[in-house]
Amino acid sequence: MADDLFNSFMNGPDEDGRFGDFGGRFVSETLMPLILSLEEEYEKAKTDETFWAEMHDLWTHYVGRPSPLYYAERLTQHLGGAKIYMKRDELNHTGAHKINNVLGQIILARRMGKTRIIAETGAGQHGVATATVCAKFGLKCIVYMGAHDVERQAPNVFRMKLLGAEVIPVTSGRGTLKDAMNDALRDWVTNVRDTFYCIGTVAGPHPYPAMVRDFQSIIGKEVREQMHEAEGRLPDTLIAAIGGGSNAMGLFFPFLDDKSVNIIGVEAGGKGVNMKMEHCASLTGGRPGVLHGNRTYLLQDDDGQILEGYSISAGLDYPGIGPEHAWLHDIGRAKYVSITDKEALEAFQLSCALEGIIPALEPSHALAHVMKIAGDLPSDHLLVMNMCGRGDKDIFSVARHLGFDMSGQDGR
Repeated sequence: MADDLFNSFMNGPDEDGRFGDFGGRFVSETLMPLILSLEEEYEKAKTDETFWAEMHDLWTHYVGRPSPLYYAERLTQHLGGAKIYMKRDELNHTGAHKINNVLGQIILARRMGKTRIIAETGAGQHGVATATVCAKFGLKCIVYMGAHDVERQAPNVFRMKLLGAEVIPVTSGRGTLKDAMNDALRDWVTNVRDTFYCIGTVAGPHPYPAMVRDFQSIIGKEVREQMHEAEGRLPDTLIAAIGGGSNAMGLFFPFLDDKSVNIIGVEAGGKGVNMKMEHCASLTGGRPGVLHGNRTYLLQDDDGQILEGYSISAGLDYPGIGPEHAWLHDIGRAKYVSITDKEALEAFQLSCALEGIIPALEPSHALAHVMKIAGDLPSDHLLVMNMCGRGDKDIFSVARHLGFDMSGQDGR
C-alpha cells in the first residue's frame, strides 16, 4: 500500500480534482463554466511549448530565477548539527515566491481574453505580485484585503496602489485572508464576462490547487539541481511554512517520490494550539470540511461554522490548508508541526543577527522549527528551508511586538 501511494504522488489530483478525500470543486452554477474553461485552457498550456517558453523567459529576466540556494554557515555553526541551506525565494522580484504563480495565471488570463484581474491577499505579497504583473501587461487589477491586514501590512498596501491596483478593504469577519477570499469569490460571480480570479495559494476549486502547485514547483526543481551541484545528492529534510501552502507545495512536490527525503510543513501556532481561536494550525486543531470551493482540514466549531483563527503572520492567518497538504498529512508522507508567534519572532531576530537576512514572518515560522531540530541531527544531514519572503513588509509589526519605538528609541 505504501509503495502504491509513493508511486501515485506525481500523478495527483484525479480527474475530479481530488487528492484522496480532499480537493474537488464546490462552486456555484454561475462559476462552473468559468472553472471548466480555466481547466481546459490550463490543460492546453501544460503541453504548449510557447506557453512554457514565455514563462521561463519571464522567470529568468523579470523575476530573477533561479533564486540562490544559500548555505547558512553562521546559523549552522550556532545551532550545531545539520547543515542548513536556505532557498532564497525572497530575492525574487516583488520579494516573495508569489510571482512564480501569478505570471502563469495571468498569461492564461490573457489567452482567455480576460481584461480584469481580481485577487485576494493576506500578507500582501500575492496582491503586490498580481498588481505588478497586471501593470506589466496593462490589465485592470482589484485586490481584496482584510481590513485588519490592511493595517498591519501598510507598506504592501502602498506598493499595490503605486502599481495601479485598487485595494478594497474587507470588513466582514476578522478582516483577514479568509474574508478577503470570500469577497473575491463574490466579485467573480458578479463579473463573469471579463474577470479572471488569480488565486494565490494551493486552495480553491479544481484546477487551482494543482495549477498553483505546478507553477510554484519551479522552487523544488531548482533545489534538486542546486543541491546536486552543492553536495552531490538530495537533501535529507525540507521545511517550509504553511498557510494555504503554496510555497511549501512548490518546494515539496518535486521530492514527493523520493522516500529518503523528510518533508515538514510548519503551521501558525499563534498564541498556542491549546488556545481556542488563537492559532491557525488547521491540521492540529481542525477537521475536514468545505471552504472556498474545496474539501480540506478547517478550523470549525461543532456546527461546522468556520472559526476565525489567529496568527501574527498575515500570510499564515487562514483557517484551512491546501487539499494536497491535507492528503499528504493523512497518508503520512509529510509531517506537519506548529510554531507560536513567540518562537517565530525569535527566529526572525536570529536570522537578522546571524545571516544578515531580514525574513518575512511567514518563513520565520519555518526557521523556528529548524532551530528546534537542527542541533539533534548529524553534521552531514542536509536541511533545506524555504525563505519564501523578505521582511520589509513586517518590520513595523515586529517592532510593535518587540516594544520598539519606531522613532529610534527602545520602548521596553
